[in-house]
Amino acid sequence: MAETKQSQSYIRADKMDLTSLDLQLEKQYAKSYNKDNKDNKDNKEKAATTTTSSKDQEQDHEDHEERAPWQIDPRKLDIRYLIAHGTYGTVYRGTYHTRDVAVKILDWGEDGYATEAETAQLRASFKHEVAVWHQLHHPNVTNFVGASMGTTDLRLPDNTSTGTGRSTNLPARACCVLVEYLQGGTLKQYLIKNSRRKLPYKLVVQLALDLSRGLSYLHSRKIVHRDVKSENMLLDTQRNLKIADFGVARVEAQNPKDMTGATGTLGYMAPEVLEGKPYNRKCDVYSFGICLWEIYCCDMPYPDLSFADVSSKVVHQNLRPEIPRCCPTAMANIMKKCWDANPEKRPDMEEVVRLLESLDTSKGGGMIPEDQNTGCLCFFRARGP
Repeated sequence: MAETKQSQSYIRADKMDLTSLDLQLEKQYAKSYNKDNKDNKDNKEKAATTTTSSKDQEQDHEDHEERAPWQIDPRKLDIRYLIAHGTYGTVYRGTYHTRDVAVKILDWGEDGYATEAETAQLRASFKHEVAVWHQLHHPNVTNFVGASMGTTDLRLPDNTSTGTGRSTNLPARACCVLVEYLQGGTLKQYLIKNSRRKLPYKLVVQLALDLSRGLSYLHSRKIVHRDVKSENMLLDTQRNLKIADFGVARVEAQNPKDMTGATGTLGYMAPEVLEGKPYNRKCDVYSFGICLWEIYCCDMPYPDLSFADVSSKVVHQNLRPEIPRCCPTAMANIMKKCWDANPEKRPDMEEVVRLLESLDTSKGGGMIPEDQNTGCLCFFRARGP
């Protein structure tokens, strides 16, 4: 019985086909070896993909963490050519994500007048306020695309070469702002173009309404523009007006004493701003009144006065642009209300919108053109102050 079990447990070697067994083992080994290699390769590729994906996710996470919603990716900005030099910076035309944009480089503190501390404070305020601009959406306000707090990654067209080169000569403390690009040019350019034949009354009111609605919206969001003028208003190809250039705009302070300083453009600046007194959003209302006169007359205020004379006479002699006799009374009254010397007597922009909407444009022909001014004294310069 024991012999039977033992015979069942062992196999006689002389009965085995060793050659066939070697071939089978070799095939099995090769198969196993190839499978292990394939599994190892797949695992390595998977591990590499996972690592790369993890790095990409980490980088995206870092970019997301470091970059605010309003911050642009400078690598995707192509600055093409110079448009204009402004008071607070330089404007270029470019593309961002294939979108046409106006690029403004704000070079605060690079003029030698601002201290390090003042520039730092201005940049900190700017950083807070662009977060507010990012949320602005209105048909009469230029769309804010984004901003950058530095210029190290920006490349400007090299105007000294053939145009193919790129310059990196940018102020170290500059900030960059991107807004939509409008092909109609500035309101000032349009008014100069029509200075002889003037604008139809209906178009005057339409442009004024666009501007007033945009300002009313900004004021409702506690934004004071502080540099309202025809040069800072842009037109699209359909002559729709949009407020632009927020280079000196700021969130309105709860305490008017926190908003002081002569900020703006002479000729449009309210008396309280010229005097360095505390001011609020009503300084924009004053500037709007000057712009309204400018739109109606297609002329520039105070063309024959020096800067010093304008500043002194606006404050001390209540100097204002002369309203033409052909100007409808209702329109003239809006101008006068807006540029009242007392900020508290000026209407809010919301009220100005209502006043403009109530104007009858069915009869008015607008300012009388210069070649048709027979019997009208609108174009004769007043003598004296």
